[in-house]
Amino acid sequence: MRHVKRLLTPPSQSFFLLGPRGTGKTTWIKNYYTNAVWIDLLLPHEVNFYGAKPERLIDTAEGSGEVKTIVIDEIQKVPDLLSVVHHLIEQKKGYQFILTGSSARKLKRSGVDLLAGRALLKFMNPFVAEEMGSSFSLEKALEIGMLPLAWDNPTPEAVLTTYTALYLKEEIQAEGLVRNVGDFARFLEIMSFSHGALLNLNNIASDCNISRSTVSNYLQILEDMLLSYTLNVFTKRAKRALTSHPKFYLFDAGVFRAVRPRGPLDRTEEIHGAALEGLIAQHLKAWVDNQQEDYELTFWRTRGGSEVDFVLYGKNCFIAIEVKNGDIIGRNDLSSLKTFKEDYPEAKLFFLYRGQRILMQNEVHCMPAQNFLLNVLPSLTTYSSF
Repeated sequence: MRHVKRLLTPPSQSFFLLGPRGTGKTTWIKNYYTNAVWIDLLLPHEVNFYGAKPERLIDTAEGSGEVKTIVIDEIQKVPDLLSVVHHLIEQKKGYQFILTGSSARKLKRSGVDLLAGRALLKFMNPFVAEEMGSSFSLEKALEIGMLPLAWDNPTPEAVLTTYTALYLKEEIQAEGLVRNVGDFARFLEIMSFSHGALLNLNNIASDCNISRSTVSNYLQILEDMLLSYTLNVFTKRAKRALTSHPKFYLFDAGVFRAVRPRGPLDRTEEIHGAALEGLIAQHLKAWVDNQQEDYELTFWRTRGGSEVDFVLYGKNCFIAIEVKNGDIIGRNDLSSLKTFKEDYPEAKLFFLYRGQRILMQNEVHCMPAQNFLLNVLPSLTTYSSF
């Protein structure tokens, strides 16, 4: 695969790099840290070696000579190593540890709270449009998503079909995270219908024929394994009664398409619409993850039914975004944004759609989704006007 320059800037201190499998963590590290000592915990003998005696990491570090950068790939496989990493950082001997992980579950349960702030927390997301530049295609992204392992693969659909199976076999089943893998597989399929929708645990439990508490546990597993995330409702200075349910997204549009069942009764435009909203969501999440300042990515929905898909709030940035899969702007498409503007006149409004025209209608910036992803999103905080 051709090299794609990622937006992540290499930190000078120790850091965690978390992200799902296939997002390019290893490729990125090997490109920037060519001389690093590498500990690959996907290899069973390495797991056995360090798992039996985590203190062996001290010997590895002291034996590395002038090389002070040490990569521990998939650190969650031996979370006890974190205590040794903590010790070595405290020695102030110039070591830089790069700790990758595709699951935060064991890291959170290890009790070290991600080294108590002694290492930065960075995320590797799927590709974003800015990284792809002129080779970015919205149509392709909606079909196969933005995972590096699928983007340039000659058979991306096959890659994505086996992707969830890989997690079920190598992560969930191997770690004994669930008692019944079949129940979890059915749950994952059902969750694809909630992509971009409000979470209703009772309905999901009924559809899966499992308990509500099991659904809650399965959702936590998905989130801990970085396969999904939820957005909370925007409640600052709320003037209306708002929903209390979060919205759910799988982390990549291509994974959503691979998991989502399709049959004669499934409307194509409904699937395309969810894929587009999810693609915008994953770009916004990646943007937030790459900022130095703290930003909140939420959504807004009143109990009366007015909904804005995304609200991005932070330093020098307050925008509301509505996403539609259609290629024209319907008469009522801007109504929720207008309602939001009544409550929050400070907000900047965007309407993203599949058409070609860039327009300003009633204080709403209307633009093609591809234009937003390529030209506006990278410099969102400094964007002023067309």
